[in-house]
This record gives sequence, C-alpha cells and structure tokens, in this order.
Amino acid sequence: MKWLKVAATSLFAIAMLVACGGNEDTSSNDGDNGGGTSGGDEVELVFWEFGNTGYDVLIEEYVADNPHVTINLQNSDMNDLHDNLFTSISAGSGAPDITMIEEGQIERFRSAESGFVNLYDHGASNVEGEFLEWVWRNGENGEGDFLFGLPTDIGPTVMFYRTDVFEEAGFESSPEAVSELVATWDDYERVANEIYENTGKLMTDSAELVYNARRDQATQQYFNTDDELIMDEHPQIREAFDYTASLLEQGVLGEIPLWEPEWYAGMGNGSYATMLAPAWMQGNIKDNEPEEGVWSITTMPEGAGNWGGSYLAVPSETNHAEEAYQFIEWLTAPEQQLKAFLGYGLFPSAPAVYDMPEFLDYEDDYFGGIATAQVFSEAAQAVEPVYKGRSYYDVDDEVKEAIDNVSAGSDTQAEWDAALERINRVLDRQ
Repeated sequence: MKWLKVAATSLFAIAMLVACGGNEDTSSNDGDNGGGTSGGDEVELVFWEFGNTGYDVLIEEYVADNPHVTINLQNSDMNDLHDNLFTSISAGSGAPDITMIEEGQIERFRSAESGFVNLYDHGASNVEGEFLEWVWRNGENGEGDFLFGLPTDIGPTVMFYRTDVFEEAGFESSPEAVSELVATWDDYERVANEIYENTGKLMTDSAELVYNARRDQATQQYFNTDDELIMDEHPQIREAFDYTASLLEQGVLGEIPLWEPEWYAGMGNGSYATMLAPAWMQGNIKDNEPEEGVWSITTMPEGAGNWGGSYLAVPSETNHAEEAYQFIEWLTAPEQQLKAFLGYGLFPSAPAVYDMPEFLDYEDDYFGGIATAQVFSEAAQAVEPVYKGRSYYDVDDEVKEAIDNVSAGSDTQAEWDAALERINRVLDRQ
C-alpha cells in the first residue's frame, strides 16, 4: 500500500537485523527537544520503516548533531514489516529498536502491550499537545495510560479531480466551483451521471475508492470498542456499501484493482473524473501524469476521513529505549514534520505546522498553483476518531471482495449476506 518500496524479507534477514541492533547495554543520555542527545557511549539503533519517507535524509541531520548515535535504517514492504514485527514481538526476539506501525495496523498490536515501551515513561506527555488529538488517542491503549507510538504523518482525504474532464462535461473546473458542485454524495452521484452522459467517461476508475471514502467518514465502522462486530447493525457502513454498489450498477464507476499497473496508468489517460484519496496520493498522481495543471484538488463530499499515516514505536526488547525515544521525539517534532512534508509530501500530524509560513505559503504548480497544504490541513482537522479493531483488515478484505462481485454482476443483498458469513467464519477462527 501507499508509496511502497518492496524489499525481500526472510528469517535470515530478521536475524541479521538483530545482529545490527547489538546487545550491549549503554547508558542513557538526557536530550533536548531540538537535537537529541549531547554525547555518551556509542549507540546503534535499528529502525524498521516502510514506504518512501525521506527519513534517511533527516537521519543524517540527527546523526550530525549526535555523532555517537548510528541509525541503521531498514526499509521493507509494509505488510512484511508488520508480519515480521508481530513474529518478533511474539517470540521475544528479533525486534528492532524503533519501528514504524501503520495507523490501521496498530490495533493488531494492542494485545501485545508488553512487547513495547510505554512512551509515557520517557516523557511523551510533554509533547502530547503538539499533535492532533484524534491521532494521539489512536496511539494509546484503551485505558489511556500506555502510549505505543508517536504520530508521524496522516492521510486526510480529499477529492483529486481532472480539470479537463470537468470542462469537457460543461462544468467550471476551479476548486471552489467543483467543491460547490459536489458538496454531497447525492451531488456526486448526479454529477457522475452527467459526466458519463456528456463525455462517456467514468466518475472514478476504482469503486473501492468510493467505498473507502464513505467508510472513512463513518463515526463507527466494523467493530465497537468491545471488538464486537457491528457492521450489520450500524447504518453508515451498509450505506457506504449500498451507495458504491448503486453507482456500479449505474455504470459510472470502474473496477480496476488498486496498485496494479493499469490503475497507475489510468491517472494519466483522462478516462475518469475524480479520485477520492488521501494526501499521500499526490506523489502517485505526479509520477503517472507528467503534465502540470491537469489534476487539481478540492474538498470531498460531506467532509473528510483519514486513510493511512504511521506511528513510531519502541519495542521493549531494545537495550536503548531512552536513546530511541529521544530520536523519535526529534523526528516527529513540528520542525521535522515540515521538512518531511516539503520534501516527500508526508502530511503532518502536528497542527503547529499548519501555521508555519513555509506551510501556509506552499503552493503546488502541478495542481494549478493552489495552496494544497491548506486544503489538506482543513481536512485533517475535520477528521473524527474511530475505533477500528484488531481484525479491521480481515473484515475490510471481505467487504472489498463483495464489491468486486457486485461489479461482476452479482446481487447487492446476496453479496452483503455472503460477506457477513465469510467475516463471521474468519472471526470464529481467531
């Protein structure tokens, strides 16, 4: 998922990562908020990451100010990282000193609290006010007295759209005009049909993105806080499913699987009008449509959701918990989050960044010179926290299979019922 760089992993590779981490205990050093530790014994920290974060550049800056610290950055596929981390935590061996955890995956590790350092024990409460509240709360345990990780980036969702398709359909294409035109999901459906009638083009090429957008706006999703399945009783998820199925039946949505070459290619061929997606999708669009000014950005119908983002956690196996914490506190500070945004498009979870002149003044010529940072920050501050549950992805996969089947011509109600049966079988096995 996201901007993944895939690297092979194996048990041998995990063993090598442990070796890189070292086993010698070292003394802790008091740090400052701007530059980490001031000196001491040589420390090597193994850091597992996924995706294209640009952290290698920021690490160079940190190490220059803290020459006794070496940070061994290991990049792998997101799913492999989480699988290997779960295996290591369960075995009590093989975990790194620092690890990224994707926001949706953090539920998977809540039952393994003992496998992580409580960041509150290292002063994390001192920086709590620097982050959006809903992001911070998602990094805590249910009681709120244990913090798994410090937030890095987030994925507030917006509507990317092709100005040329809207103009071909006879609509104004400015962000303000499109936002007013597509203010509600009823509007989205109406405009989808008008675009198809006037141009023969789809509203979007992947039905999954429409479902995701409405799912991520829901105040409750698949589980309640007791991990009880509620999707058949809670109307918002069923409405998201039925809405997506209806647009498929009307023939205004495509069903190209996400992350496939054909899906990436579609960003540049002008065959559809919108993409409902998070901030980090900017890089993918730019990579696949070289012409500037074709794509633009505006608000999504009826609000925003969050898709993606990460936390930095410290497994309890580390011998260098204090040094690891000092580094991740520095890396997630507003100043570094601004650099990650400007350099790599990672959208900040620290709202102080939203008032920084470099952020406020940021305009992207690719998207028609609009102040993209402000569009995303408004979306980020509109997100409502939602409990996902440790089996979130298992359930979500079954819903996506049902949507695929509806796209192939199956009955909507039959597919919903079949998805519930599969989901209950999956949960019974866990």
